[in-house]
Amino acid sequence: MDTPSRRTTLTIALCFIVALIEGFDLQAAGTAAAGLRQTFALDPKMMGWVFSAGIIGLLPGAFFGGWIADRIGRKKILIGAVLLFGVFSLNTAYVSSFSGLLLARFMTGLGLGAALPNLIALCAEAVGEQRRGTAISIMYAGVPLGGALAAVVAMLFAEHWQMTFIIGGLVPLLVVPLMVLLLPESSAFRQQQGSVNVARASTGQALFGEDRTRVTLALWLSYFFTLTVMYMLLNWLPSLLLEQGFSKPQAGLVQMLFNIGGALGSLLGGLLLDRCNGIKVVLFVYAGLLAALAGVGLSVGIVPMAIAGFSAGLFVMAAQLVLYALAPPSYPTSVRATGVGAAVAIGRLGSVAGPLAAGQILAAGAGTTGVLLATSPGLLIAALAIISVIARSAEPPLRTANPIADKT
Repeated sequence: MDTPSRRTTLTIALCFIVALIEGFDLQAAGTAAAGLRQTFALDPKMMGWVFSAGIIGLLPGAFFGGWIADRIGRKKILIGAVLLFGVFSLNTAYVSSFSGLLLARFMTGLGLGAALPNLIALCAEAVGEQRRGTAISIMYAGVPLGGALAAVVAMLFAEHWQMTFIIGGLVPLLVVPLMVLLLPESSAFRQQQGSVNVARASTGQALFGEDRTRVTLALWLSYFFTLTVMYMLLNWLPSLLLEQGFSKPQAGLVQMLFNIGGALGSLLGGLLLDRCNGIKVVLFVYAGLLAALAGVGLSVGIVPMAIAGFSAGLFVMAAQLVLYALAPPSYPTSVRATGVGAAVAIGRLGSVAGPLAAGQILAAGAGTTGVLLATSPGLLIAALAIISVIARSAEPPLRTANPIADKT
């Protein structure tokens, strides 16, 4: 029986599986870096281009994946995105040249980028407003778990780096038939498509029309600065720990706890947002993140550093989930994936800026403390920006278009 409850369960379950695969493929190049470096004789600059190629692909993938989905459907684009990153992840294992490797990573990133805004939109539209944050949290918890699986696969096949990309390519291709058969299209999208006299909004109207300029720009600011810090930690945390005198095994332990904290934070962010006052949740999460970063900079023993690393992962992922939960209701159904995709794309710019900025600050001799201090203003801006989105949603004129209630 095709009941609403069954459709909701199928949507969230299949989106979680895709998020798990996405998390695996996002970290595949990092976990296979040593093998790639040896096989293709890559120097650090060339290795940087391998990482950057995937990140560069994420930007247009996120924007155009959302933009096209508002026109032909979330399900179709998500399936196409999974096919794309599955094929090119598999292709990464068999390329024979540096240029082929760069192309494979760019195309993989393009597919990964297109998938995320549609995962968010599908989960947001599968449930009622009171459960939106929880649904997105459950789905997105798959990303850090997938990253952890990538690390396990890399350890099991340490001498065969290609296995990471073979698994990361075959699994999504096997999941696609399940998506075709079982994944329901968003009912909100179907209803919107079935209504008469639906005018197609331009991209500018989608993002800035109907008095959405302030909300869109606030979302962009919060996404950019939050993902700047998140990707700075993902890329530089082990190096920062080594600089502070910790051993490689200790740095690995803290990185593992950071990822475990991230998985829990993914669930925490959405659950809190569904059950508590939104502004209080934002203040708690961003204050916790600032405190955790201070702990990373000041801790001298492995136990306090492990706690700080776990807390940093928990709060930075909770902050990201708050953003992912607040973006969908900021836009009407007809332009929702476009709005979410644009915000995710701006966040991807932050994911590029964070590691680069950290490298420049370290090169200038500021050390770990300097890097972490430099993140504080951006996090304050992000918190204030997303609070303005929540406050704006409570204003009566925008309640129908942006129904994020001030929950108690």
